[in-house]
Amino acid sequence: MSERELYCDTCEGVEPFEAPPCADGHDADCPELVCTGCGAAVLIATFAFRPTRLADRRRRRPPAHRRAA
Repeated sequence: MSERELYCDTCEGVEPFEAPPCADGHDADCPELVCTGCGAAVLIATFAFRPTRLADRRRRRPPAHRRAA
């Protein structure tokens, strides 16, 4: 098990968190962590994405149709 110190909302302070045995094969890099003080669980979600430019997003939208009232 690996151990990290993070802020725990339940304990209201910085506590050691550890990764439980992971059945998914993540080992020490498991995104699930458990507070050793109270047992609260957190999920650390990390992902990568390709940022798009605002101009690219505007081109992909269909044109808006307006009607007179």
